[in-house]
Amino acid sequence: MVKAVKLADIAEKFGVSVVTVSKALSGQKGVSEELRAKIKALADEMGYTPVHSPQEKKPKSYTIGVLTYERYFTEFASFYWKMYQELITHVVKRNCFSMLEVISYYGEDNLEPPKLIEEQRVDGIIVIGKPKKDYLKMLYQNKKIPMVFLDFYDDEEIVDSVISASFYGMYQMTDYLIKNGHTQIAFVGSLMYTESITDRYFGYCKALMEHGIEQRPEWVIKDRGYSDGIMGLNYTLSLPVDNMPTAFACNNDVTAFALIKQLEEIGYHVPEDISVVGYDNYLYAEFGDSQITTYSVDMPSMTKVALNRLIKRMDNLTTKVNVHVVSGNLIERNTVSRIESKE
Repeated sequence: MVKAVKLADIAEKFGVSVVTVSKALSGQKGVSEELRAKIKALADEMGYTPVHSPQEKKPKSYTIGVLTYERYFTEFASFYWKMYQELITHVVKRNCFSMLEVISYYGEDNLEPPKLIEEQRVDGIIVIGKPKKDYLKMLYQNKKIPMVFLDFYDDEEIVDSVISASFYGMYQMTDYLIKNGHTQIAFVGSLMYTESITDRYFGYCKALMEHGIEQRPEWVIKDRGYSDGIMGLNYTLSLPVDNMPTAFACNNDVTAFALIKQLEEIGYHVPEDISVVGYDNYLYAEFGDSQITTYSVDMPSMTKVALNRLIKRMDNLTTKVNVHVVSGNLIERNTVSRIESKE
């Protein structure tokens, strides 16, 4: 039987202490890079195999449940599918597994519990997109499986949430329009449909207020039905008839794309006649002839934070609940024109 090579054997052959060999092979400070390389070469030559202590545990491998809703996967709303793909990339890197459950319209309306929870097939759950109020209340009844909310938060504040910087992002987009000479700016988004839309509206309002621009109620335009959530090309926006704004700040790129199409149908050109900005930087930001100026949501960071937070919950390393806000950045494209001052 071949005798295992020990640190002492390497130290004796090289003529240094066991401590020096240990530091060299473990990457610790106190050893020059030249000496470290020579010791590692000798260790390989002698066939040394590191012995890990019982305390050195491998990271746990969890099964992560991902819960979302059919109404978010309509023809023009696959933003959450991309978010799911980003999340799974991080799940694989953390040596974990995933299971996806999409709650149907019927299941959400009739409060059918997720099978992921009922059958307890997962160690933790990430919920992508806010469910309807009653369904969310039902989810709160789950006390056994840790949860994290992704792209929404709730005022109950009993579940960790990860969101984009909706307030600041739309503030930045509106401020960008103002700095390009626009003072007649409408907001497109159904207020109170989600927290993110409402937060974006408040960011829009803040930018107007800082520049002394009046916020006009008739220039707040719904972009979806409150009952069914239908949006995009399947929803007709109620645009002003007589007093058209010079710019529109849209709460997402799907709405911005639909708005541009509708404006073109009634004879306007973007950006020559009217400027448009979006939010998300996904799918329709680069769709068609108009490449939309938008606010890019940092999906890789959002999904990574959500997964890390869930794993900490499953490892019982944290008890404090937080809302984690992840910033993005403005992407300039070709849907905004500058209005020169008439002074």
